[in-house]
Amino acid sequence: MSKTKRTRYSAEFKSKVALEALREELTLSELSAKYNVHPNQISKWKSEAIKGMSTIFSNKSSKSEEMSEAEIKDLHAKIGQLTVERDFLQRAFGKR
Repeated sequence: MSKTKRTRYSAEFKSKVALEALREELTLSELSAKYNVHPNQISKWKSEAIKGMSTIFSNKSSKSEEMSEAEIKDLHAKIGQLTVERDFLQRAFGKR
């Protein structure tokens, strides 16, 4: 008995099929036959595309989020450094 491998579709292919499904020029069964993909899979890609559209038009960009992550890492490092310095000074001069 041979095992069948799952087909992995590229993001470009998924978006192309989802966009055609959103246009509704062809039915799901016609798209399924055209691209050899199960209609349920096309429906799933279509709903994922609809959910993902809000992020396209949001004011936040991914670069600003990445920059804020970098800033957070820098701030955590600074907090760690200051904590070590404080602990050293407390041990050196005694706790009050």
